[in-house]
Amino acid sequence: MEAQAFWEVIGAYNSATWWASFAFLTLLLAALLISYTTKIHFAIKCALGLFHLFIGIVFFGIFGTEPIQKFFALPLFISCGILFFYEAISNHDDKPRKPNFFQIVLLSLYALYPACSYMLGHRFPHIVTYSMPCPVVCLGLSAYALYPRKNKVLLLLLTVWGLTGVKAIFFDAYEDMILLVCGIYGVLLLRKELLLPRISVRDKETA
Repeated sequence: MEAQAFWEVIGAYNSATWWASFAFLTLLLAALLISYTTKIHFAIKCALGLFHLFIGIVFFGIFGTEPIQKFFALPLFISCGILFFYEAISNHDDKPRKPNFFQIVLLSLYALYPACSYMLGHRFPHIVTYSMPCPVVCLGLSAYALYPRKNKVLLLLLTVWGLTGVKAIFFDAYEDMILLVCGIYGVLLLRKELLLPRISVRDKETA
């Protein structure tokens, strides 16, 4: 996929869905408030599920023009959305923890995504907004990390997209270095989850 085609899709999407960023932020703040102050601890997962389904269906399904968008990105985001809702149901009693320092940094980077894009010389509609694939995955990894229980397949899918942040160099989208940082964090999360069973077995053997 060429850089010009990349930014043309972004421009068309932003022009048609300029309201989405406001809707995403409003829903995110509401989900955070509900998850931390009520017994509906899975509200964040539901919001993330909706965000990823929206990106898959609208950004890639409707505005996508390249095969890689239709046959790689679209199913990846749809799968992430479904898995977030699955997690909300199967682990509905899982309470989100308070973010640690690094998670606060990542959530702050998500908040700064459009500002970074603007400072790099991009202007609306050819600018990265909150309701676009890369910021949404950054949010997905950062917010999902707040929960003690994690789905390894979901983590893998989010991490795979996070590591595509290397494209920042080729598409003049240096703001996506934020995505790459989140992708590396996803690798660390996934490694920790894969090592947990081994650690548990060792603990039982030494008990």
